[in-house]
Amino acid sequence: MLKKEKDMSLAMPRFRDLDALYSPDAKVATPMYEDADLFKEEMERIFRRTWVWVAHDSELPDKGSFKLSNVGLEPVIVVRDRKGVVHVLVNRCRHRAATVCEVKKGKTSSFQCPYHGWGYGLDGSLRALPYPEQYGDDFSKDSHGLLRLRTESYAGMIFATFNEEIEPLADFLGPVRKWIDLFMKQGGGFPIKVLGEHQFTVPMNWKIQLENTTDAYHFPVVHKSFMQSLDGETEEIFNFLETGKGYVEDLGNGHSVMVMIPELVDLDQNLDEPIPERFLELAQELREEGYPEDQVRKIVRAVGGAGFNLNLFPNVSFSLAFFRVLTPVNVERTDIRHIAIGMDGGPAAANRMRLRLHEHFQGPMGFGSPDDAEVWERVQRGTKGGEALPVLVNRGMVDEQQGPDGPLGHISAETGMRAAYAMWKRMMSA
Repeated sequence: MLKKEKDMSLAMPRFRDLDALYSPDAKVATPMYEDADLFKEEMERIFRRTWVWVAHDSELPDKGSFKLSNVGLEPVIVVRDRKGVVHVLVNRCRHRAATVCEVKKGKTSSFQCPYHGWGYGLDGSLRALPYPEQYGDDFSKDSHGLLRLRTESYAGMIFATFNEEIEPLADFLGPVRKWIDLFMKQGGGFPIKVLGEHQFTVPMNWKIQLENTTDAYHFPVVHKSFMQSLDGETEEIFNFLETGKGYVEDLGNGHSVMVMIPELVDLDQNLDEPIPERFLELAQELREEGYPEDQVRKIVRAVGGAGFNLNLFPNVSFSLAFFRVLTPVNVERTDIRHIAIGMDGGPAAANRMRLRLHEHFQGPMGFGSPDDAEVWERVQRGTKGGEALPVLVNRGMVDEQQGPDGPLGHISAETGMRAAYAMWKRMMSA
């Protein structure tokens, strides 16, 4: 080998050997959580090239409504224009790169750069700028609008991508669509809406959280305090690891579903079942408000949430009464948003109950989020303890079967993690 060729081979990043990072026998190498160059490559090859969730339709209720979001590291504005069309715009003035919006959400008629006054319409088009004559007669406002991403939605979930050649969103979701439809039945006959959210930052690599949502194996250990806070009836429902009735399924494209409580997968079924004791007071309040018994049962059943968790590669998951969104910040830092959802136009009592359930587990002072965040951080810290030691995601491979849409494993299997890493590998090798 010539010296020049040797130098070039030595300069090749370690992560070019993808099998060494995620092996065929489902072992994850430590640099997956620590390599800053790998992180940069992920932002380019994954977050800029696939569909990334940015908002829910209910967050943009009116013309001119907007919210800030992210596509990987890129700050974006999600906004509804005067015709009702939703746009996702990169939050960067085309002149000198200043952000044109710093308000997290609100309503506006336009965006203006605070630095030199360039003004943009709700569709991102450049409308006006001070003293345009200094750019000459050939300056085109049409070619200097805010960068607009390709945007599509499904069931009120809004996604965006920098990749103009990517498959349609419906194809990317594939079998996930039926699970999204089932999840949205938590509206109890009303549309789903966002009730509020809280955000926190965890010193971890983004993939550590990606591994969590369809991981039932950790539940009785990490969430022991949550289980102890429940009444006997509810504790029995959440003791899904011992009942063994659930499963985890790979849904393709990195997506996965973990069915914890099969009888709560379709909330429109089993409406004749006895109302759980913890919801009896709510049911009576709804009756006193004039709701007929069939609607009372539908609403009450929806309030309790769906019996499954859904993980969408690369950045959003659905669980109980909320959406969880991850935003990578750097190789060892990730922002997390927990978005509580309720019933748009539904009874106030039902939405209050949903918020209380959300606060109990996923709220900032709940029994779920602090415990999860603690172990996520400890995983990141633990990676310092020996680069040669792999992280194992091979649980359940011994009896994994083929399900309706992909590999299907035991409720405690790490099938969902393998689904995500298979997609990671596919995109990183493209």
